[in-house]
Amino acid sequence: MTQRIQKILSARGVASRRSAEEMITAGRVTVNGRVAMLGESADPDIDRILVDGKELPSTPGSVYIMLHKPRGYVTTLSDEKGRKTVADLVKDCGQRVYPVGRLDYDSEGLLLLTNDGEFANAMMHPKHRVEKTYAVWVSGYREEATALLKQPIELDGYKIRPPKVQLIRSEGNKALYHVTIGEGRNRQVRRMCAHAGMEVVRLKRIREGKLELGNLPLGKWRYLTEREIAEL
Repeated sequence: MTQRIQKILSARGVASRRSAEEMITAGRVTVNGRVAMLGESADPDIDRILVDGKELPSTPGSVYIMLHKPRGYVTTLSDEKGRKTVADLVKDCGQRVYPVGRLDYDSEGLLLLTNDGEFANAMMHPKHRVEKTYAVWVSGYREEATALLKQPIELDGYKIRPPKVQLIRSEGNKALYHVTIGEGRNRQVRRMCAHAGMEVVRLKRIREGKLELGNLPLGKWRYLTEREIAEL
């Protein structure tokens, strides 16, 4: 069946669809000996598709992983600066998987990885509004900060939807919040806290959709259950 080439690469676990588009644009993909063009379609059962001169892997079984990402890891498969990546933590899963969304280098918590491009795209698409909850430790707390944190501020020319904010506890100028957002603007929670006059000391994603991090140890991963996948 004829499909867009980036969709084929994603389905075969080569890369996310966005990364596959970059590979095509860079001239790294050929179809029947000819450099592929972005937007071009092919039939993986008939056409010979190569990435960097290598055959595509056979269709892998779909893999869905939840990782408890530590701080100090970048959410990429490789890093030009030589920093540790989340790929190092899941290399024993037996498949090439890639992150669904991102967590900052200094953030920790729940991170999904998969080789299912359709699943990844659905999870990241803005129209699906998959809610994510973060435990946020802050300094600079004061009583009026909570009301400010709940405001739907403008980020990058976009007015965010009102976040769900729960003050878990406070002591002096320090506090712990649970913050739930439906978007994923760059460093959104940190910027929301800065707008409220607070600095994030620690940021941990604890829930995505109905999926909770639970007691998964730091730096470890596990497969999602069929029920969890269906709920997502």
